[in-house]
Amino acid sequence: MKTHTISWSDPRAVAEAARSLSGLEFFQKAIAGELPFAPIGSLLGFVMVEAENGRVVFAATPAEYHFNPIGTVHGGFAATLLDSATACAVHTTLPLGKAYTTLELKVNYVRPITLQTGPMRCIGQVIHPGRRVATSEARLVDAQGKLYAHATSTCLVFDLEE
Repeated sequence: MKTHTISWSDPRAVAEAARSLSGLEFFQKAIAGELPFAPIGSLLGFVMVEAENGRVVFAATPAEYHFNPIGTVHGGFAATLLDSATACAVHTTLPLGKAYTTLELKVNYVRPITLQTGPMRCIGQVIHPGRRVATSEARLVDAQGKLYAHATSTCLVFDLEE
């Protein structure tokens, strides 16, 4: 039997920090190590490595604990990375006092992910930064740029007081 141990920061503290900054400021501070990321990254083993207005990049390396019953990485690993990248790209465009939630995520799987795939990057970027509805896309690629999955997303943008 193998084990995998994870640690994470209090999600309430992460959410409070996110409420006190613009989306881009929050991610820049997290990348700099000044703020923690959301616990899902600790659970699945991915981290944001770049953030700019309308664009983010996550890094992840598939592991055995991501496997499905047939010996490849579960599609949920890719879907979670793609959802994170599309949504966080939208988040980078939001000013203080605004929030978002994913309304729709469409994922296309292109090829299986295995241990041999190695380190991956998930690049998300905004297509349309609307006031109430924003759209974005993301691509999950290996170190050579080979595409494994891609997605589009629609996010609802709202005031934090709503």
